[in-house]
Amino acid sequence: MINFNGKLIAKNKVVLVYNNRAFTYGDALFETLKFQNNTILFLEDHYFRLMASMRMLRMAIPSYFTLEFLQDEIIKTIKINNLINEVRIKIQVFRKEGGFYLPKNNAINFLIEVSTLKNMIITTYEVDLFKDYYIFSGQLSTLKTTNRIINVLSSIYASENNLDNCILINEKKNIVEVNNGNLFIVKDNKIKTPALTEGCIKGVVRKKIIEMFQKNKTYVLNETEISPFELQKADALFITNSIIGIQEISKYRKKEYDLNIVKKIKDDFMAYYKF
Repeated sequence: MINFNGKLIAKNKVVLVYNNRAFTYGDALFETLKFQNNTILFLEDHYFRLMASMRMLRMAIPSYFTLEFLQDEIIKTIKINNLINEVRIKIQVFRKEGGFYLPKNNAINFLIEVSTLKNMIITTYEVDLFKDYYIFSGQLSTLKTTNRIINVLSSIYASENNLDNCILINEKKNIVEVNNGNLFIVKDNKIKTPALTEGCIKGVVRKKIIEMFQKNKTYVLNETEISPFELQKADALFITNSIIGIQEISKYRKKEYDLNIVKKIKDDFMAYYKF
């Protein structure tokens, strides 16, 4: 069952019309969340990111669309699907159908879908650069819109080349992120991650990692420009997103990384946020 505007509907029942704006113009946002130990992880952060993104896209936010409302709708959807363990939650918000580039109005629909998460433990994880197309280093690139064609193409490239992921770059040839999350590099006692001005997604776990290291002085964390050349010099690389949390990278081209560095960061992260 899916949740469409608060109504629970069978997945095989058509709920989207032919001129749905998410389909015709990519006029939509999405959030991916994780349900674990009877808790929606970092729900407040996801909610406020969604609200900020909707305002940027000039969508009309209904008065009922509160944090409590969204939480209740998510839990309702999880329960109707009889899911009890780790659950992947995807929320899509899209402008109501009508109009061409100019919408007829800014009212929204929302859709919630849930699924059981598979075992996410990966022991080896190899990446490389995707250089066919660039992410533009503008503010819109920081939003989780449904216009993800570069991520689709880079995922196909990764599959064709037996890679686990690809590192995306911007028009300045700087590192931005990976297909499905943010990227961090570790060198000595310093951690770097691309600044939001580079065009990376404003990731929730990215935010939480930064908050942790602002209080935990084990590493000095810097949001900055990162050249691909720095990847070869790094001691460790890791990826963050709301589903995997933290994933260590074992290899970039001929460079192999110290996985124990990231395992320690992962342990610190889980202890800090009491997972």
